Amino acid sequence: MRFDVLTLFPDLFQGYLSQSLLKLAIQTEKVSINLWNIRDWAKGKHSKVDDRPFGGGPGMVMMPEPIFDCVEEVRSKVVDDSGLLVMLTPAGEKLNQKLVEELSGHSRILLLCGRYEGFDERIRIGLKPREISIGDFICNGGEVPAMVLIDSVIRLVPGVLGDPDSLTEETHNDPGVVEYPQYTRPRVFRGAEVPEVLLGGNHAAIASWRAEQSRLRSQGLVQ
Repeated sequence: MRFDVLTLFPDLFQGYLSQSLLKLAIQTEKVSINLWNIRDWAKGKHSKVDDRPFGGGPGMVMMPEPIFDCVEEVRSKVVDDSGLLVMLTPAGEKLNQKLVEELSGHSRILLLCGRYEGFDERIRIGLKPREISIGDFICNGGEVPAMVLIDSVIRLVPGVLGDPDSLTEETHNDPGVVEYPQYTRPRVFRGAEVPEVLLGGNHAAIASWRAEQSRLRSQGLVQ
């Protein structure tokens, strides 16, 4: 699976790309992450990518020309797959597990990261991106939301997780369903003991306990 990240701050991704499962997925060529600096498509002496909004108002707005040029050239890098263009914006549809599963079905995703007061409206109208938000709050830019989206989607790419069975019983696999609690060694920690049912080897009893705990947690009846 290929991700193309279009951003004004590609260096923000360097540490993220060199850690944990994503690093291994890149090394084994299950996932590729390509970083593109939108400023490379800016024109003029100062490589300007933003300007004041018409009509007045606070802040600056990202200009359409460098973004159109960037998106169109990056799309052309893969002849037979222009990819799904995603605009990270707090006004977009909410990222949830169902949407993550849908996105994982694409072979290529372009992630457009905004800054400042957002995008010139003609970018949304002209490029027709899929608009996605990671929640009802504002980040300084689209880079962290892009990392969240990548992190959630790559888990569903075949071979990225060492144990594919770990995907089968996760929180949000079913809408509104929260996963049961988990325990490991030691059996007793600061007076808190592992539930006895998990120690006896009775798999039917364990499955029943886990189902009940999941139901209670999903209903907010236990912490």
